[in-house]
Amino acid sequence: MAPSITTTIKLPNSTIPDAAIPAIGLGTWQLSSDKAADTVAYALSEAGYRHLDCAFAYGNEKEVGEGIKKSGVKRGDIFITSKIWSTYHRKVEECTDKILENLGVDYVDVLLIHWPIALNPNGNNPLFPKKSDGSTDIDHERELKDTWKDLEDVQRKGKAKHIGVSNFSEYTLSKILPFATIKPVVNQIELHPYLPQFKLVEYLKSEGIVPQAYSPFGSTDAPILKDDVIVELAKKYGAEPAQVAIGWFIIKGIFVFPKTSTPSRILANSKPVQLSTEDVARIDALSSDPEKAKRFIKLPWGVKVGFEDWDIA
Repeated sequence: MAPSITTTIKLPNSTIPDAAIPAIGLGTWQLSSDKAADTVAYALSEAGYRHLDCAFAYGNEKEVGEGIKKSGVKRGDIFITSKIWSTYHRKVEECTDKILENLGVDYVDVLLIHWPIALNPNGNNPLFPKKSDGSTDIDHERELKDTWKDLEDVQRKGKAKHIGVSNFSEYTLSKILPFATIKPVVNQIELHPYLPQFKLVEYLKSEGIVPQAYSPFGSTDAPILKDDVIVELAKKYGAEPAQVAIGWFIIKGIFVFPKTSTPSRILANSKPVQLSTEDVARIDALSSDPEKAKRFIKLPWGVKVGFEDWDIA
């Protein structure tokens, strides 16, 4: 059966038996506040989406919440992912409560640590505090295992059905897994054919952690959708390049969050291509070209993050 918006992926580490959530969701990063409500409402009520990827730091969760309400779709039928921002590593529940208030819901389905970097909660900026020399104001005393413990408490209180991480490497996961009483269900990372992170994906699956892909088309300019191989395959299947790229994720058992506010693209993204084994291999090979292999999202943390292509940023 060809993958579709109804395709689900199971969560091996879930504390809920046989838990599974929709593999394709609507990404809300960079979704402008003036478009967010209508975009979310359309995706839910007209295009059949049932998974929304949100974050406190995106600054548009109130509008996303308006879109949920406007859609008329029951809360229980929607899977919502959100993320605790770095200035709230010491205030996980406070950030959670703000997220719930903004979205207008009583719980989120998946709550993630947005980045494995704690920032000064009392710094000169609520999201990106800086020191006087311009460097990132990092809270070096805050340990990831303690942030994770607080996230576990939030789940136990029912404010999140599942918990996980985002932008974590094997190195940063090693800071929490030995101490976790509830294991992460997902790790949301930059993933696309130019940055497939094969080794990390295999490690995650060995730990029962399901990968989630953000920036699945590469970046704001969507270079993946202009790639010669992707375009060629789109013509072969009589599909859009985005449908080919999304199909590549689904066949690998990876959650994917394409982001667009264009109704026709929202609808098209819900119908990915069923790729052949040979065509999956062709896309896999794209990252072997040093001219193409690239990470697009690099924040200037100035500390070790543990990714093979990004150590000191």
